[in-house]
Amino acid sequence: MKGQLQVGTPEEYLANVEESRHADVTALDAMVRKHAPELKPFIHSGMLAYGPWHYKYDSGREGDWFRMGIASNKNYISLYVVATDGAKYVAEGFKEALPKASIGKSCVRFKRLSDLDPAALTRLIEAGAK
Repeated sequence: MKGQLQVGTPEEYLANVEESRHADVTALDAMVRKHAPELKPFIHSGMLAYGPWHYKYDSGREGDWFRMGIASNKNYISLYVVATDGAKYVAEGFKEALPKASIGKSCVRFKRLSDLDPAALTRLIEAGAK
């Protein structure tokens, strides 16, 4: 996957994002850091990640992931918001507020940051950080 870079720090990730997406990924990183300051940035699976999270299922399966993540993929930028409101994934509740994005359970995919309503994106980031 193109969003997975072989880097060790968030700063290296941002420095290595392709030029055509650099400004958008850098601005999105700044939004996450501003509106979810409690989520520590790090690199996970070659992506820019925030808020280390260890999960464990009732089955005993467990692993490490992140609360939010950013990846610059081949055809779009992905913002992963791995959070639920108790009934559904938080990102799913923003389909109407972010109509130019393709939204799955916890992934918001878009071509350009300017296609998204900044206020709605801020609300999504803040809700995902709770």
